[in-house]
Amino acid sequence: MQTLTEIKSQTQTDAFPILGTDFIEFYVGNAKQAAHYYQTAFGFELIAYKGPETGNREFCSYVLKQNKIRFVLTSSLFPDHEINKHFQKHGDGVKVLALWVEDAKSSYETALSRGAESAFEPIKLQDEHGEVILAGIKTYGETIHTLVERKNYSGIFLPGFVKKESLLKSVSTGLNYVDHCVGNVELGQMNRWVKFYQDVLGFKLLITFDDKDISTEFTALMSKVVSNGNGYIKFPINEPAEGRKKSQIEEYIDFYHGAGVQHIAIETDNILKTVDQLRKNGVDFLYVPDNYYDTVMDRVGHIDENIEEVKRLNILVDRDEDGYLLQIFTKPVQDRPTVFFEIIQRRGAKSFGKGNFKALFEAIEREQELRGNL
Repeated sequence: MQTLTEIKSQTQTDAFPILGTDFIEFYVGNAKQAAHYYQTAFGFELIAYKGPETGNREFCSYVLKQNKIRFVLTSSLFPDHEINKHFQKHGDGVKVLALWVEDAKSSYETALSRGAESAFEPIKLQDEHGEVILAGIKTYGETIHTLVERKNYSGIFLPGFVKKESLLKSVSTGLNYVDHCVGNVELGQMNRWVKFYQDVLGFKLLITFDDKDISTEFTALMSKVVSNGNGYIKFPINEPAEGRKKSQIEEYIDFYHGAGVQHIAIETDNILKTVDQLRKNGVDFLYVPDNYYDTVMDRVGHIDENIEEVKRLNILVDRDEDGYLLQIFTKPVQDRPTVFFEIIQRRGAKSFGKGNFKALFEAIEREQELRGNL
């Protein structure tokens, strides 16, 4: 998913035009401290703020940016506020996957006419920099898609936010844009939500993985990937499959208390440099044993990167008919074993690392076992 990418003409097959990802909003327990974490660990820059000092007395929001990625971290000032209720139930998690559209009102009405459920009706926000129109529709769990029309706005983020800089000088880690966002849903719900994206937003089914593709000795899951017409938005949807022990999807749903965003994959054009810096910043990654690298080159073939550096940084490699990719996964970034991040570099490959599924899922199972949740 690209963020605020250059507007390109939509193909005729794109029945619901989306220009890119506008922002991703997390509801968290302490937005100020979470913002500091994403600055120091992931290299985001603080650019905007909304809170009591700006006239908003219900919650605080910090807007972070790195290249084409915008994260919003929000926490409530009152225990009975819906934001705090969301946090109490789910822990730190993604509430909003905001989609950048040309006409928010028209997009909202189209979505509702195709069966979407409204999260909130179109609203117009204005300040001295112009106007933004927002509307919301519901998706899996308590997650929503906010439709954002900002063609008549030149401000830092949205009306109501003020420009804000941190005393901390953050250093970019080379994260460029969101490649895809993965949703975990309950058993039997995957096809329902795939159909939602196909029928309501006009997405196409890109690829299907069954329990034979994504399984280990103990656990399994199924996944389908949907994508919008221009390919900027890709949403894999996962559900559990029958296995001998509790899968990572079941663990997520148990601790998140429902469906939600499992992980966000972020693209870099130099994964060696990015991961090296992230590790120095204290980001904790899943561990894959050294024997993974004994056969990886036989399976993948030549890559331009130094394989010894790839091995040192514990990065996974896979190839498809279009090229290869390199990827690595963080451990959960909060105490609950829920949301985590994937760092990915595509060298032509358009797939999702199918050849790494077994090694990745065994790494996740080792963490589940340590938590007593396997």
